[in-house]
Amino acid sequence: MFEFSWPWLFILLPLPLLLRLFKPATSDTQTQLRIPGFARHNLASQVAKQHPRNINVLEWLIWLLLVCAIANPTWLDEPITLPNEGRDIMLAVDLSGSMTEQDMAYQGQYVDRLTMVKAVLSDFIEQRQGDRLGLILFGDTAFLQTPLTRDVKTVSQMLSEAQIGLVGRATAIGDALGLSVKRFANRDESNRIVVLLTDGQNTAGNLDPEEALLLAREEGIKVYTIGVGSDNPRGFSLFNMGGASGGSLDESLLKRIAEQTGGLYFRAKDVAGLQQIYQELDKLEPISADEQIFRPQSSLFYIPLLISLAIVTLRVILITARTFKQEA
Repeated sequence: MFEFSWPWLFILLPLPLLLRLFKPATSDTQTQLRIPGFARHNLASQVAKQHPRNINVLEWLIWLLLVCAIANPTWLDEPITLPNEGRDIMLAVDLSGSMTEQDMAYQGQYVDRLTMVKAVLSDFIEQRQGDRLGLILFGDTAFLQTPLTRDVKTVSQMLSEAQIGLVGRATAIGDALGLSVKRFANRDESNRIVVLLTDGQNTAGNLDPEEALLLAREEGIKVYTIGVGSDNPRGFSLFNMGGASGGSLDESLLKRIAEQTGGLYFRAKDVAGLQQIYQELDKLEPISADEQIFRPQSSLFYIPLLISLAIVTLRVILITARTFKQEA
């Protein structure tokens, strides 16, 4: 289907005629702009001979094409039906300094916690076709990296680009949960789920985790919490000086948040522990919503613009060639 985005701009079509009609008469004695190239090739006299007070057909065609271009002709493709079932899932990922601890076994080697989380969550995100996903990163505070969207590739890309210390090196669990609740406003029709992943305890932020928990309960938001960290620490970390990685994890808080919101708590000591959430979320029945129709659009303004430019160029070339021929 073909249409113009701004068809009302066609009211500009009679503008050249109006300018001709109301343009004040000029005398030959008035100062005029002289262009050496026009004078040398006698182009000015060629133009002057052609209806000085009228607009010829070619000029009208050029003006029509220019008006068509600014009216933005658009081609609408066939309608595409978007998925009308799914869940709303907000991922809240801890970027505190302790996530650098290299105690997670992944593909035959030990990697830091954030690397393992990125690898496993990337697979999780790719399987969420039909769901709306969002991404919140938290450290000293929490911020929204990606709002709820069905564009899971963008969410996965934003997660892969996250770095330790991006939002500080502390752990603001309360802020992360509170921001997740806020982003779910006006979405009562969906399964609203928060997946909160951390390896520590609340040490920063403006909102207490208990207050954030109360907000989540009042809004009916289900929170799945994941405690990351192995019981067998390896390597050296400036944040725990080689101490037990699991000692700083506030499991009681994470369990309480999950239980009081109807979610589940997982302890991710390895890849298998983190992957358990796949099956649990798949058990949730997707919520049906009103069918959404999307029509891809292609802007075609450049076509009349290029045609008008080609006509002007061709006309100049023909006049120049005719002038040179007469001089020869």
